[in-house]
Amino acid sequence: MRHVLMVNCADNVANALDDIQDGEEFSYSSETGPQVLKAIGNTKFGFKVAVKPIAPAEKIIKYGCVIGTASTAIQPGECVHIHNVEGTRGRGDKGGM
Repeated sequence: MRHVLMVNCADNVANALDDIQDGEEFSYSSETGPQVLKAIGNTKFGFKVAVKPIAPAEKIIKYGCVIGTASTAIQPGECVHIHNVEGTRGRGDKGGM
């Protein structure tokens, strides 16, 4: 079984510790114990994978920090990358520092 790393219990994504193929099961630890999900599509090593359902416009949280917003609905087990996320970090058009 492939594994992913979720660092903060507030995270809705985790990092793939290896390539994960469509349909493969992968596991991670959460505040409630070990969890197992089935991959929806392929996720490459180091990429993010959803561990919770994420609604359109919902914040993407990694390491306890907001790193973007979902541009579409994302299902648990689905790769989270530029095709379904709008970045919000380091942008000058979102106001205030």
